[in-house]
Amino acid sequence: MSVSRYLAVALLVPLAFGLSACSRDGESAAADVAPVIGDTAQTLVVHEGPHCGCCGVWREHMEAAGFQVDLRKTHELGAVKADAGVPRRLASCHTAQIGGYYVEGHVPAEEVQRLLIERPEAWGLAVAGMPAGAPGMEMPDGRVQPYEVLLVKSDGSTEVFARYPKQAGSCCSIELEEDDAT
Repeated sequence: MSVSRYLAVALLVPLAFGLSACSRDGESAAADVAPVIGDTAQTLVVHEGPHCGCCGVWREHMEAAGFQVDLRKTHELGAVKADAGVPRRLASCHTAQIGGYYVEGHVPAEEVQRLLIERPEAWGLAVAGMPAGAPGMEMPDGRVQPYEVLLVKSDGSTEVFARYPKQAGSCCSIELEEDDAT
């Protein structure tokens, strides 16, 4: 990725998330911004069981971030996960697909957007289980259980794509040690 494209993306993605905090008649301003790769808006196909409540809250989170969602309720979620290549150990309550990747579980919209921008050789992203405080699993007291968003590579191995809760200064900042500052 060229430096100018990287800088444009680095500036536009936070702007889109900043807008999501602003409301217009009770709706997110970021809802008008669809994830765009090249010139093509992409639809997030979400597969979930017929009775899951947290899946709906996660879908709302994704829609607020600008994703167009195509919901597919199914009693065969295990088959959907197997067909997508989701490892059983990373399974959660819903599986989504976008841009040739799967998104398993309560992955934050920010990380899905990053995946679509960076386009790594991978099958997708996963948040195993249902960690408290992840999108769709918000707690009334604001508590966030530490969790990792895993990148599932094409060879089946995983690496940490992001950690939550994010620490202040964990993105896009360089901290100098005392010896380096002088």
